[in-house]
Amino acid sequence: MIDTTEGGAIQLARWTCSTGSNVQSRAVVVVQAGERVWEASAEGNGAVDALYEAVDRALAGVLSGHPRLLAYRVTSLGEGPDAEGRVEVEVAPPAGVEGPRGEGRYRGSCQGPNTIACSVEAYLEAINALLAEEHWAGATDAARDVGRRVGGAAAPAVEIEDIDHEPSRWFER
Repeated sequence: MIDTTEGGAIQLARWTCSTGSNVQSRAVVVVQAGERVWEASAEGNGAVDALYEAVDRALAGVLSGHPRLLAYRVTSLGEGPDAEGRVEVEVAPPAGVEGPRGEGRYRGSCQGPNTIACSVEAYLEAINALLAEEHWAGATDAARDVGRRVGGAAAPAVEIEDIDHEPSRWFER
């Protein structure tokens, strides 16, 4: 991935989603850049939509809105149940962002046996490509009040593994 901050690129620390027929899909994500952590949950029209919406919500303070998804492609790289797929996405900066930050198209891709996991990884790769642009420098640092620090003084000492993101509790609401 692309180094977007002193702490590095935004990486997917954890995700989960639940989906099915005749139910709204739900997702929870935890993303991290260095010691900075952002987390969010969302509903969507399918697992990928819910995961993308959760990433958008988690990073809304970093990106000043939701990236615009321009393209989403899944390609099979083989046959049978063990075949891998390749997911390619293309995003643009959030609508309403002005100046150089509002321009450009950014791509991400991921290859693997789990197209849901690859979908969210490819999306983050595209977002990291956007944030790697010089005019987005410092965006993750500027959003420091939105995210929290793992084990830092800015937030209670919490390890990512200790965060409760059990989606089954969501159904109990």
